Amino acid sequence: MVKGEVDAANEAEARVKIRAQQLIPLKIATKRGGTTVRKAGAKGSVGNTKVNAKELQIFTRQFAVLISSGVPVVQSIESMAQGAKSPALLKVLTELSADVARGKRLYEAMAAYPKVFDRMYVNLVKAGEEGGVLDEILNRLADYIEKSVKIQGKIKGAMMYPAVIIFVAFAVIAGIMIFVIPSFVTMFKEAGMELPSLTIFVMDLSDLFVAYWWVLIGAVGGLFFGVKGYYGTAEGKKNLDTIMINLPIMGPLQQKGAVARFSRTLSTLLTAGVRIVDCLEIASATTGNYVIEMALIRSKDSISKGRTLAEPLRGEKHIPKMVSQMITIGEQTGNLDQMLSKVADFFEDEVETAAEAMTAMIEPLLMVFLGGIIAVLVVAMYLPIFNLAGSMG
Repeated sequence: MVKGEVDAANEAEARVKIRAQQLIPLKIATKRGGTTVRKAGAKGSVGNTKVNAKELQIFTRQFAVLISSGVPVVQSIESMAQGAKSPALLKVLTELSADVARGKRLYEAMAAYPKVFDRMYVNLVKAGEEGGVLDEILNRLADYIEKSVKIQGKIKGAMMYPAVIIFVAFAVIAGIMIFVIPSFVTMFKEAGMELPSLTIFVMDLSDLFVAYWWVLIGAVGGLFFGVKGYYGTAEGKKNLDTIMINLPIMGPLQQKGAVARFSRTLSTLLTAGVRIVDCLEIASATTGNYVIEMALIRSKDSISKGRTLAEPLRGEKHIPKMVSQMITIGEQTGNLDQMLSKVADFFEDEVETAAEAMTAMIEPLLMVFLGGIIAVLVVAMYLPIFNLAGSMG
């Protein structure tokens, strides 16, 4: 005998939810005092809580172990909540266990936390619940999150390196302009030297740095946050992603990363038995690039009209030919999920190789750039001294 509560609009809905838990409802009574049905996304601050990807991966793996060991869903979640180190994850798991205990399906309860469990996660859990293979699905999810975090880390690391070098270069040049050049200026004025044009230009630039350093710092900060804010808009993402994917060095890295992500997502969803149209809709949102996302959305519309997946992708400029060829083989042999998994493996390795190559290429270029600027500053300051020594000789 089990006694509990379910969130439902009426008695009929309550019966459906109880039967979904493989229970037979004997007596259903409306709770007096008025209850509030909590809907997805309406959980106040907890509904907007974000959880670190690594924490989510560990939670998913532990959840799979507990479910495969025969521990009920509610007790599994409660057990993991007790060991949660993150306050955000603790809040989510506490409410999640309460929702499932009231009669909600697990995937329905997870859908209330879109910042933690995205559409792919929810759809896979739904497929796992309906197919009775929740532990297997959770293990696949844990693998997917682990590989996704790794590939994103590689791309971010490769793109962050030149940004850090440029920031350091700017800081060094600003330091020379503000603290070193003025001492030379004082010396030249006291000596009454006739200064070359290059030296005068550098001195004027130094005066600009000294007088308006706060404006320059504000301009750099404003540019950074301005670009970041613009990228957060639909138009900004469209324009900047289009520019990024067409750049000579960073473009191929962006392309390979996007292809690896959507291939891994599609493979995971198809293996779980999710419909191909739904798979493409979810996978398009995980690419991280507007251009590749639009290519997948166009292919989804094509599939809705009865065509194959490979056919529309074959005509996309930014989808590698190898991808459409592998998808064609997968569709012809009925092993599309396995082929996509192989594509994902290949491009994940390609991202790692491309990230290392890009870092190796950019490092000397940036060093030459920084060294060149500092060399110009040094020459500009010592040129009057060389001229004076030459005239004395």
